[in-house]
Amino acid sequence: MERLDLLKIIRNRLQKMLNLILPRTIDSHITFFKKENLCENKKNMTISIVTPCYNSGKYLEETILSVLQQNYPNLEYIIIDGGSTDNSLDIIKKYQDKLTYWVSEKDNGMYDAIQKGFEKSTGEIMAWINADDMYHKNSFYIVSEIFSKYQNVDWLVGAMVTFDECSRGVGVTRSKKFTKYDFLSGDFKWIQQESCFFRRCLWKKAGGYVDCSLRYAGDFELWLRFFRHGRLYVVDALLGGFRMRTSNQLSLEGMLKYLEEATNAIKKERGRRIVIFKIARYKIIFGILSTLSKLFMKIAEKYRQLEFNTSENIVFNRNTQTFEIK
Repeated sequence: MERLDLLKIIRNRLQKMLNLILPRTIDSHITFFKKENLCENKKNMTISIVTPCYNSGKYLEETILSVLQQNYPNLEYIIIDGGSTDNSLDIIKKYQDKLTYWVSEKDNGMYDAIQKGFEKSTGEIMAWINADDMYHKNSFYIVSEIFSKYQNVDWLVGAMVTFDECSRGVGVTRSKKFTKYDFLSGDFKWIQQESCFFRRCLWKKAGGYVDCSLRYAGDFELWLRFFRHGRLYVVDALLGGFRMRTSNQLSLEGMLKYLEEATNAIKKERGRRIVIFKIARYKIIFGILSTLSKLFMKIAEKYRQLEFNTSENIVFNRNTQTFEIK
């Protein structure tokens, strides 16, 4: 009996200790997720997102949900539809009570729709996402934190992410720290628009417009004007992603036209902003250093592969929508 009583006493004391410890632990975790998760104790700047849309019913709902499921408190979400004849309008109406503004009417292309959307917006931070691309979870909170904390950051891009037609994340690479000299020297591939966010003050300094006369490289021309007034900052975070499709995509079927419009924009900007000599000097010096760096990296990688039998890379094939060993 004495042994049983002793065990009972020990068990009761252990239970009391657990009762004292566990509730606090559980409560503290609940409090953490309620108050700290999603940066709710920090200033959430107003973010304006515009989605241009035309017959995009196949992927539009995923795009919309990637915005709305951020559960971001200070969000303006605007959809500008170009008069779709598929099921796009049914999808938009499904979420219309959560939209700041939407309209369906004939327009003059994607950049005209983006311009219309931004004219309806008032947010401190601006961005657009096309009707087949997506944002990553909680990305708006990351963006708001950075812009709130660093007043000198007016323009931001995250990691370059690609999705496939099944919405799988199939590629992630670090974004390059582009400068205006890179762009003006022809080294501009690519600033991923889906991961870009910028302050309204920068938008206004750059003229407050996207060039609607361009069908393909309106984003590129806007970046050129942004570089007149500020630097592009890079964060190694997942903010947004581009859907890589096999067909019916401007970035695929209109690449030559995009490059032509981009080249014309560069020529125009060179005449306005900087002497040719400075561009040439930058291109030569940086080109030599960049080439040597890439060469050394290739030699080092080849050595590792031969000496230590490292594995080949597995990469995503856009045309087949499958992974392959290279």
